[in-house]
Amino acid sequence: MSTFEAQYQAKLTTPVKAAEAIKDHMNLIMGSGAGQPLALMKAVGDRARDGAYARLNVYYLHGHDEHLNTIFTPDTIPFIKPHPLFMSRADRELARRGHEKGEEWVHFVPCMFHQAGRLLTEHVRPDVHIVTVSPMDKSGHFSLGTNPDVSVSVIRKAKHVIVEVNPQMPRTFGECLVHVNDVDQVVEYDHPLMEYEVESGSEVDEAIGKLIAEQIQDGATIQMGIGAVPDAVMRFLGDKNDLGLHSELFSPAMAKLIQQGVINGRKKTFLPYKHVYTLALGNREMFDFMDDNPSVVGYPASFTNSPKNIRLNKGMISVNAAIEMDLGGQINSEMVGGLQFSGTGGQLDFVRGAYASEGGKSFLALHSTAKNDTVSRIVPRLENCAVTGPRMEVMNVVTEYGVAEMKGKCMQQRAAALIEIAHPKFREGLRVAARKSNLL
Repeated sequence: MSTFEAQYQAKLTTPVKAAEAIKDHMNLIMGSGAGQPLALMKAVGDRARDGAYARLNVYYLHGHDEHLNTIFTPDTIPFIKPHPLFMSRADRELARRGHEKGEEWVHFVPCMFHQAGRLLTEHVRPDVHIVTVSPMDKSGHFSLGTNPDVSVSVIRKAKHVIVEVNPQMPRTFGECLVHVNDVDQVVEYDHPLMEYEVESGSEVDEAIGKLIAEQIQDGATIQMGIGAVPDAVMRFLGDKNDLGLHSELFSPAMAKLIQQGVINGRKKTFLPYKHVYTLALGNREMFDFMDDNPSVVGYPASFTNSPKNIRLNKGMISVNAAIEMDLGGQINSEMVGGLQFSGTGGQLDFVRGAYASEGGKSFLALHSTAKNDTVSRIVPRLENCAVTGPRMEVMNVVTEYGVAEMKGKCMQQRAAALIEIAHPKFREGLRVAARKSNLL
């Protein structure tokens, strides 16, 4: 038995035993998305049900659907307090259940993604970190696989680290490795990773995707957010050449473009030939593509989402979705009806980084309407929501009716350009509102 294997066996325990290290009033930092450790989450939830905690603060980036069946349930919520940095669909469901009872069950923490690692190690005391990893290799290393995002930073400073080894987690490269020396306990749990499928795009998504794809030149490096619009953009990139990838998110559509040779990284000016990501959401086919693929490299969000690194890619193209925009150019991408729907994530990181890139562009895309064309998503003024993108940062806004460039335009020019890409049935009303605000 090798030295590393001996260390592994000495630290190997059960999820129930490992969870005993998580004490009352601690801050527990969990891995994100497919990197969340399901067996450990269940063990922590069971300890709460047994009366182990008066209050346990739990921080994480992107929640797993299994939240609702393991660690965050109606009988644990009085004792375990979820603190997501981004609201996943599971977190929205948890918040909804709390609101039905007149209670706040979810404690959202605003955060720009490139600052998340620092937030969780300097502004929050990281008592314990739990995360899913791939099996250990002969050199004693595990891989964080789909989610190096905040775990790389937290593992280095947490007082206690527990890894959950899952043979279904892909082994990836970059700055994804964790050595057995840096781990306090190991548990094993073979379970399918959380899969995420983007819903089929609508005709509106296709129209927006085509408009943005026309703006992407051969040799550009791309970043795409999550959702139907970014996926639609990628469906129109099949005739492009020598694209690069430096993205917060790695998705099945990106894996497909790499396999087709459209994305090859040949023209990248920062980490050429490498497909850079910090979190991966997708399906089993994508996970298998990532596994032991040296061209797919994961780094912490502090690296991938740092505007100073993003800007090193010439011709950087950033595409993200928005929920609502006002006539001055402010973007809301995270709240609906006054309630937190998602989060800032890396949107502003890449808007800034792309603009700083030589020849770079950023695009914020939104449908012109909501609720079956009864509500305009372009409004006179944002109200009862967060401003995800300040008006001075936004570069290009896209609806199914066209592209409006914001940079260099005065307030009156901005309003006029945005009204032109609003839904026709709302344009006159927006003009009236703009005149009242001296914007036309």
